[in-house]
Amino acid sequence: MALVEFRDFSFRYSGAREFALKGINLEIGRGEFVLITGASGCGKSTLLRSVIGLIPHMYDGDYVGEVLVSGRPVREFEVHELAERIGYVFQNPENQIFMFSVERDVAFGLENLGFGREEIRRRVDRAMDLMGVKGLANRAPFELSEGEKQRVAIAGVLAVEPDLLILDEPTSLLDPLTAKGLIEALKRLREEGMTVVMVEHRLDLLSDVVDRVVVMGKGFIAADGSPEEVLPMDRLEGLGVGPPVCVRGYRRLRDYLGDGVPLSVVELAERLNGVLG
Repeated sequence: MALVEFRDFSFRYSGAREFALKGINLEIGRGEFVLITGASGCGKSTLLRSVIGLIPHMYDGDYVGEVLVSGRPVREFEVHELAERIGYVFQNPENQIFMFSVERDVAFGLENLGFGREEIRRRVDRAMDLMGVKGLANRAPFELSEGEKQRVAIAGVLAVEPDLLILDEPTSLLDPLTAKGLIEALKRLREEGMTVVMVEHRLDLLSDVVDRVVVMGKGFIAADGSPEEVLPMDRLEGLGVGPPVCVRGYRRLRDYLGDGVPLSVVELAERLNGVLG
């Protein structure tokens, strides 16, 4: 059974003339790391809202088809039930961290859910270890860098031990080096078996990390497959998606490199060295 499943799902916001999503069929399995990308306004945010229950519980409109989490329709859940199953990390971490210390911030959700002290201690320690922020436990969030804030926000979500982690463009406020560090931390979550869905434009950071790439057009799924299958597609640019540098380089050097798309600049360089060496 898929962890998340869209069945012929369409949604139009109340008062809108057009559907934001049209006939979506999509499955996300347990343990998958899925990248969702596409041009601004293509429906990525609506897709996420449909998974976490904001649609239909907070956004009214025409709801056609079904979205299921663990086989149960999202509209049968209460929002707080979904919050325990699905962790959502906002684009701006300051929307999620507001306590006086990092440790208290990570513990906040657990305290609100009524967990006992020992269980809170165990979960907080584990989440901070996973995101590499244990050394920041007593720091005030406002003292942290943007990258550290984003890691703390993710740790707070992980402490609840959700089945699914959703991240909405978590690197958008980060410089390239800090963003790379965040992706390395997310790699560890993948190794732990966490199911991760990430909306992101910076494909160079993720091309060799994710299991699947889902490209959205204007309200529909334009492509869905492995990075090797999707990222070399010529029509990506027409959908407002820029292929990673390694793919653009491969296109120019394909006659020398042969079959097999490199998924990182390092892999591209190694392949080229092998040909020239």
